[in-house]
Amino acid sequence: MDKRIAVHTIIPDEMEKYPWAGHLGIKLIEKVIPIIEASKTTLIFINTRGMAERWYQALLDVAPDLAGALALHHGSIEMELRLWVEEALHTEKLKAVVTTGNGGYDRLVWREVPVPEIGPGEALLRVLAAGVNNTDINTRLGWYSSPEKPDGGWNIATPFPFIQGTDCCGRVVEVAQDVDLALLGRRVLVRSCMRPQGFGSMETLWMGSDFDGAFAEYVKVPAAEVFEVHCDWTDTELASIPCAYATAENMLHRARAAAGEHVLVTGGSGGVGSAAVQLAKRRGARVTAIAGSAKAEQVRAIGADRVIDRHDDAVALLGEESVDLVVDNVAGPHFGAMLKLLRRGGRYASSGAIGGPLVELDMRTTYLKDLTLVGCTAWDEPVFPNLVGYIERGEIRPLVAATFPLERIADAQRAFLEKRHVGKLVLLPPVGTLVGVTAERA
Repeated sequence: MDKRIAVHTIIPDEMEKYPWAGHLGIKLIEKVIPIIEASKTTLIFINTRGMAERWYQALLDVAPDLAGALALHHGSIEMELRLWVEEALHTEKLKAVVTTGNGGYDRLVWREVPVPEIGPGEALLRVLAAGVNNTDINTRLGWYSSPEKPDGGWNIATPFPFIQGTDCCGRVVEVAQDVDLALLGRRVLVRSCMRPQGFGSMETLWMGSDFDGAFAEYVKVPAAEVFEVHCDWTDTELASIPCAYATAENMLHRARAAAGEHVLVTGGSGGVGSAAVQLAKRRGARVTAIAGSAKAEQVRAIGADRVIDRHDDAVALLGEESVDLVVDNVAGPHFGAMLKLLRRGGRYASSGAIGGPLVELDMRTTYLKDLTLVGCTAWDEPVFPNLVGYIERGEIRPLVAATFPLERIADAQRAFLEKRHVGKLVLLPPVGTLVGVTAERA
């Protein structure tokens, strides 16, 4: 057989969308059998509460000649209720937002594209929700470009036309020959910053920047980069995590944030900033955040001990040499003030520059105060597993400001740039026909 298709369980809220999923009707049998015969397919039934055996036996009763093409897999998929088979077991097209090049919102095209074909070590995910990030907009605008890299991404030329989307909460629907079948059906987050040469190298590949991402109904990723999360969060809430929270956690991890330290977070109401506030507070730090006054209460509610208006003079309010660590994704004209705030031996960590990438640096401040400047792009190895643990233990909480249908990505990016929100904006793909849960086998 060339392919094995696993029929798995669906969760209760999907039952309303697929009312036929709870029984094996004659029409379904009539549809499944010719597909099995025509496509050299093995149908695998994953055992949940005895339902798999009933489906397995039902098909054998109707078509005993198919015994060699059926298998019963006693897996441990932790979902409940019924089994489903998508009406054609596999669709050939999906809807996606394709970014056709550098430019305006007209470069975001909503159209059909082929379902990705997975290769060795890969998994196909049904995208449940995808977060909006500053890097999505920067890539489209060509913000990372230079004369040497006119279509520059973070590492290589941006592969236009392609599908962006760095944040992904999804469900595994297909795995390759060399991937554990137990992944099938799992709800996962994708670690979008990938270290293809291992964590001893700073070389990275980014989903949604260097290859197709999550602004689509389906995305293929290396199976080693998917992380199952056991929690009661919604898909939307989980999709708010990967890029912003991992970026913030990486800065705090690399800059060695510790309990009792005074940590200053700029852009405290944004995705990365609000994550850094929570994650620094989780470490036992005293946290001061800089944010607009209209958002101050919301930033305090997620853990900030003090909030300074972004138009105020932070040095005058806090005093020079009053901060152990600055977590700054703003930069711009206030960069010098951030260094003045640092104590001797203090650390400054950055992974962005939304206030402007070109800054004035007085080198005397840096070396006379023994400061450490930490640039953070490549996520260190503990970062993503740490985040999963924080979620599962209830140590952090999501902060979703609004959701948009995926096809309204331009509206979501406009709202993002208006900066009136606190936390994350999340895109939701259309609720359509599910691709069959499959496992390619040579």
